[in-house]
Amino acid sequence: MTTLSARHEAGGAVTGGFTPPVWARKLGTYLLNVWASVVLLYLFAPIFVIIAFSFNKPKGRFNYLWQRFTLDNWRHPFRYSDLVHAMEYSLRIAVIAAAVATAMGALMAIALARYRFRGNSIVNLLIVLPLTTPEIVLGSSLLTLFISANTPRGFTTILIAHIMFCVSFVALTVKARLRGFDWTLEDASMDLGAPPWRTFRKVTLPLITPGILAAFLLSFALSIDDYIITVFVSGNSVTFPIQVINQAKVSVPPQINVLATMVLGVSVTVMAIGSLLGARRAARLG
Repeated sequence: MTTLSARHEAGGAVTGGFTPPVWARKLGTYLLNVWASVVLLYLFAPIFVIIAFSFNKPKGRFNYLWQRFTLDNWRHPFRYSDLVHAMEYSLRIAVIAAAVATAMGALMAIALARYRFRGNSIVNLLIVLPLTTPEIVLGSSLLTLFISANTPRGFTTILIAHIMFCVSFVALTVKARLRGFDWTLEDASMDLGAPPWRTFRKVTLPLITPGILAAFLLSFALSIDDYIITVFVSGNSVTFPIQVINQAKVSVPPQINVLATMVLGVSVTVMAIGSLLGARRAARLG
């Protein structure tokens, strides 16, 4: 019986292909790993800076230059009430907006992936449209809409705006998770007597939960981080990004980094728990 290496050599001889030496393959793998590490370092460098400067003790009012290590910032993370209130306000909006957008976007993604109907391509285009539209255009358009409807700007208008742009991200994220999904599992469940809701709850939902969780965390991060659209529709309400931008004119205390690090830690913890639960579920099914 011809071995796999013999077949490979024979194929290379017939087609005239070139097999690089072992040292060249090892060098290519090493360079690829180095390049990937550089790219990851570039991506995560701002996060490392945020965390590091939460332990900095600046000499003046601006936490821009590293002076010396201290734990005082973490002993008094809620020293500035304006920052705390703005963070609480942003967290409340982000949680509600992410939950509503995840529910709407996930169901939309399932419908687009599961069924084919007239206008399917138009719906896909409309989902991508908010992602390609500049935020300043979306913000000014929403402002015009709310003024025309005589709607007071505040918590409700911010929530509507955040849900609007988060739905697109959720739909695309969950739809990517559904690509290649075996829909015959649903048919098999219903053939065995399970009603549609039980099939969705016991079969479909557990398999797409990682995508839904990722979409929720992405929506949460986008909502709590948004400034451009929010500043148009916020009225007198102050979210955390607006408070930080306004306060940066007079001072940048390290508590800003502390609060941001706290939110980052909670998000990473939730993501880690979700990944762990997904891995355990996959191990049980395997």
